[in-house]
Amino acid sequence: MKTGIQGIRLRRAAAVAVTTGAVLATGALTAVPAQAVTAPTIAAKGGYVMNNANGKTLYTKAADTRRSTGSTTKIMTAKVVLSQPNLNLDAKVTVQKAYSDYIVDNNYASSAHLIVGDKVTVRQLLYGLMLPSGCDAAYALADKFGSGSTRAARVQSFISKMNATARSLGMTNTHFDSFDGIGHGANYSTPRDLTKLASSAMKSSTFRTIVKTKSTKQKVTTKSGGYRYYTWENTNTLLKSYSGTIGVKTGSGPEAKYCLVFAATRNGKTVIGTVLASTSVDQRATDATKLLNYGFAKLG
Repeated sequence: MKTGIQGIRLRRAAAVAVTTGAVLATGALTAVPAQAVTAPTIAAKGGYVMNNANGKTLYTKAADTRRSTGSTTKIMTAKVVLSQPNLNLDAKVTVQKAYSDYIVDNNYASSAHLIVGDKVTVRQLLYGLMLPSGCDAAYALADKFGSGSTRAARVQSFISKMNATARSLGMTNTHFDSFDGIGHGANYSTPRDLTKLASSAMKSSTFRTIVKTKSTKQKVTTKSGGYRYYTWENTNTLLKSYSGTIGVKTGSGPEAKYCLVFAATRNGKTVIGTVLASTSVDQRATDATKLLNYGFAKLG
């Protein structure tokens, strides 16, 4: 009798062991996966995000559709300037009446409010270009770094340099016909191309320093030999609202709507991307925030 009971107990123990083993084995095979990361919905018509370390795509939405870029164009303006051989960032440029007239003639043009006759350095013009998105600063830089005997020729030369740089970076869906994004029918790019451009521009320490600056106060020499200060605020609101933001550039316009090229670094990882044709200033920042969060979640 005892033998029979012991046999039953042994068989039960064996059955429990087999069942437990099966559960453990099954559990190993069907372990609960890490929380799946859901791609966000954005209002912008186009978007792209990549891992800045290796160029790996993290998100796309109409990433190769050509659109007007607004003042995100100025990333290329800055890159062309910073790529000039033997560049002297402290060289002074005298503000011409043509630069301020240009702002008046283009009544929606953003401005650094440069004053005719003031002497500003190339570095200061880059701040005026990238923080308040000054079209007058863009004009001054194009005039300074283009080649030719007339201002019109120098500007055209500079724009040619912008397009040559785009080709060298493999920006196959990009063309510039202005130095500031106020296009003349053929100024366009894509979220993927602009992200590629921004990633390249961010290799410059000067560019990185400028685009992560929230505000700056710059002392310049006046026509009479005195001095005045320009105070510029960065139009990129992510610098204040999103921890880790390191740039890059806003853009807007009647055709471009609301654009933002953005980058942030967290835990040693940098996510960089672009939204084009969003619906408002606030919405482009919301779109970018969603994409940054998604990018970092994808990187883990």
